[in-house]
Parts: sequence; structure tokens; C-alpha cells
Amino acid sequence: MAKPIKTILLTALPASGKSEVRSYLDSLSNEECLKHFAIGETVQLDDYPYVHLMRRIDDELETMGRGRVFFHAGDKPFQHTIDWGTLIELLNEDFDDLHKKPEIKPESAAKWLFERYDRARKVVGGEPIFAAMEEAAVKELAEKLEKEIQDLLDEKLRVMAKSLDGKTIVIEFARGGPDGSDMPLADCYGYKYSFEKLSEAIVSDAAILYIWVTPEESRRKNFARSKPGEEGSILFHGVPIDVMMGDYGCDDMEYLIKTSDKPSTVKVEINGNVYYLPVGRFDNRVDKTSFIRDYEQAEWPQEDWNALRDGLNKAFSGLLEQYRLLHEK
Repeated sequence: MAKPIKTILLTALPASGKSEVRSYLDSLSNEECLKHFAIGETVQLDDYPYVHLMRRIDDELETMGRGRVFFHAGDKPFQHTIDWGTLIELLNEDFDDLHKKPEIKPESAAKWLFERYDRARKVVGGEPIFAAMEEAAVKELAEKLEKEIQDLLDEKLRVMAKSLDGKTIVIEFARGGPDGSDMPLADCYGYKYSFEKLSEAIVSDAAILYIWVTPEESRRKNFARSKPGEEGSILFHGVPIDVMMGDYGCDDMEYLIKTSDKPSTVKVEINGNVYYLPVGRFDNRVDKTSFIRDYEQAEWPQEDWNALRDGLNKAFSGLLEQYRLLHEK
């Protein structure tokens, strides 16, 4: 393939190996990634930092004697499942900013993020949270969280500064539904809902890399990776058990692949337009990725490295075939 895939949606249940796959790809040369996977130098977007800050906002509100606004409790799922759409709209904004590169210099990073949450919720049909809060409470909350949110803004600006020429944008997120759910998933759960909330600018050139594990394996690996005090870490954060069962007890990727009318794709309908997203399913039901987290790169066992490489080659073979058919006419 002469040109890299423009956008990859890196998806899976929590702890399935998404971040480890990213680390593996980062370890390869640009030439190797392009040759074997049609991936250019990557630019990364991820909705997890927004989830983490939602929980931090709730924690601080509770210390202020106020009710939580995003989650039922610190270890419970969303109060309103529409916030799965809020997260997607935040990713849409980040993707758009990568291309338009607006100047972002807010007086307060925290208030800038609060406004983004409100704006994103409104786009997907929710009610604003911070605009409805007393000004004094917003000010106190912003002061408590300013440093953490400034770190997020600094990272966003660092990523925005990159040229996109020859790059592949990797957008990472996990979706699922309550344990035992029937398909299709309802109430804003699952990939179908989230894919249909993505901007058409994203899906028009996107492919999906799905890391396939069972919900049981996802839960096992989630608790294996969890480290106290690392809640904001991409590699070492843990998801509470009630969230694992209520939000990630199953997912709908297999259902979406089986019900698409084109092989090795997921069908996505947005604003009356139909898109077929090529999908590669990396089989990680027998763990091929934890060694990335367990060892420094120089110590990665060769046997494990080979198994990961071979699994990714297999996943990408069907993905690249479909991507060529759809985008290289």
C-alpha cells in the first residue's frame, strides 16, 4: 500500500491489550509499520483521560459537599449513558483540532474543559452540567483541578503541533454493555452507538483494529494490571468491578461484523450516509500482549514478540484487503 491508513479506531474491552499494541507499534521503525501494517507515524487520541477527569470532578464535588454529576459513585457506572456520546464528541473535537490547529489559550484550563464537557453533552442530546452550577462552585472546582487539567491541555497542544503529513491517527476507546445483554445493545451502549456519533470526517477514512478477548479475560487482565495510585495511567489504571460488569460485561463487535453486508467490515450510518469500516480482529484470547507491560522493551522475550507480530499480521491481512477495495479505486 503506497499510502498509510489515515485513521485507525483501536477498540477493545478494558485491559484487552490496546495500549500494549500501541507500544509494540511504537517500537517499530516507520518503514516497518508502513510495510507490514500500512500505518504511518502515529498521532494518538484517547478518551480515557476524559473519563479519568470526570471521576476526578466527581471526587472533588463530593469533598465540597455536593452531589456527583457523572457517576453514581467512585466505583460505579455513568449516571447517564448518554455520556458515552459525550466522550465521542470530545474525540471529534480533538480530531478536528488536529486538522484546523486553532489557537487555544484559555485563562483557566479547568473552565475550558468544563465548557467542552457541556458543549459535547449538548451535541449528543444531554443537559449542560457546569453552566447550570453556581458560579462560586465552578470557581472552587476549577481551582482544585487546574493543574491536572492543564496537563491534559498541554498534551493536547503537543499533539496538535504535529504535522499530519504521512501520519496515521489512532483513536482509542473501549465500549461494551451490561453482562448478559441481548444484541443489538441499547441505551447508548456499545460500538454501534459510538461509531454513529463519530464525525463523518473520521469514519470516511477509518479502519478498525479490534483486540479480541472474552469479557472474563478482560476482567482478569484488568485486575492484574491495576496499580494503586495509577488511576490516570494508560497502562496501569484499573476499572472497578461494577463498571466491568455493568459497562463492559459484553460488547457488540462480533454482532456488528456478522450483520454487515460487506465481509470484514462494520457498517456505520451517519446523517443518512452509509460507511463501511474495514475491521481487523486481533485474537488475544490467549494472551499475547502482557509482556509489553511486564518487561522493559530491551527485555521483551523474542518468542512473545513473534507471537504478537504474527497475530497482528493475521488481523491486518483482511483489514488491508478491504481498505484497498474501499479507498484505492
